[in-house]
Amino acid sequence: MMTDKRPLLRAMFDAAVAAAHPDRILSRHLPPPPRGRIICLAAGKAAGALARAAERHYLDDIGLDPARLSGLATTRHGHSVPTRRIEVIEAGHPVPDEAGLKAASRTLDLAATATADDLVLALISGGGSANWVAPVEGVSFAQKQAMNKSLLRSGAPIGEMNTVRKHLSRIKGGRLARAAAPAQILTLAISDVPHDDPATIASGPTVPDPTTLADARAIVARYGIATEAAVTAALDDPRNESCNPGDVTFARAEFRIIARPRESLDAAIKVARDAGYEVLDLGADLEGEARDVAADHAAIALKAHAEGRRLAIVSGGELTVTVRGNGRGGPNQEYVLALAAQLAGTEGICALAGDTDGADGGGGDASDPAGALLDQHTFAKMRELKLDPEAYLADNDATAFFTATGDLLNTGPTLTNVNDVRVILVDP
Repeated sequence: MMTDKRPLLRAMFDAAVAAAHPDRILSRHLPPPPRGRIICLAAGKAAGALARAAERHYLDDIGLDPARLSGLATTRHGHSVPTRRIEVIEAGHPVPDEAGLKAASRTLDLAATATADDLVLALISGGGSANWVAPVEGVSFAQKQAMNKSLLRSGAPIGEMNTVRKHLSRIKGGRLARAAAPAQILTLAISDVPHDDPATIASGPTVPDPTTLADARAIVARYGIATEAAVTAALDDPRNESCNPGDVTFARAEFRIIARPRESLDAAIKVARDAGYEVLDLGADLEGEARDVAADHAAIALKAHAEGRRLAIVSGGELTVTVRGNGRGGPNQEYVLALAAQLAGTEGICALAGDTDGADGGGGDASDPAGALLDQHTFAKMRELKLDPEAYLADNDATAFFTATGDLLNTGPTLTNVNDVRVILVDP
């Protein structure tokens, strides 16, 4: 039976999360206090934990006068933590809500109060794109929400989605840095995007944006995304061009990544090697349709199984799901569901796929599953309940499938976000 491999699968996932937790990584990157104030502006799933870690460093470790530290952190519902000087607000993700709209407006107002003696400390993590929503003039909040939903269902990679978002926003694409000038701006980011592109993480609110309105229009056309007249007009309006490289806005701006998917994947790999597995590292930046990637990985696993290899197949990145059905479940659950269809009860193979933020798809609740597991228990339940994984795949209903088998990965909010971790253990 492979059920005894679940602790190892979970240990690999937990090691990946721990390697990127704000409590572990932030303090060594924080600069000395400036002459003036520190204004902390944070967004994303790790925003609350990042704000708390910054407070601990400045107030407790170096004894900064509390009056010199202030700010606002906007995070996903269920991801807040207690803080002292930096207010934490919970907002919608993946679909923005009214709380995120108000928080973004307040964030821009705070940035505008910064002087040349102040430090604007931007603490950014994945989820910031949805948490900070500030539609451009002429586009309503409801229209921005509808556009976000369409992007999420389109199958477009996160980088392309963010290209469109940036050109419909007053805070993304470098515009937060523009609001904060002439202050010193330091951005410390936890990367949740393939290849760690600063302009893609949370849609790059404090860095130059190499994309253009023309790029955004091309993406909308490529995926056949229907847009309301106001959105179409906004994407045609030159005033909505983002802050491009060379803009004087960035003269006093610095950007630094403090945690990467690659480092978290390495932590998971170490656990597998310590357990005696040969490791096939497929990389930390995989993209593609979840079910297609799963088919490729299942083929690798079956070949290794036939060869008698004790192998851990490990990958990161962010897969996508083109939604055609009416079910529930994110790319990690769909990946494992596709594995269940491909492996067809093969003994000696188990798997886990999970989002390191603790939520894979779902409705934006703290109780959303992080992903799913697969082993002989799963196959037994499939036979007992006569579950057809292909039928659930056709309806994009991985959550219902793994609810029935009891194999959802439920972690709750992890307070960080470095993309997905996928593991297949072959142990013939």
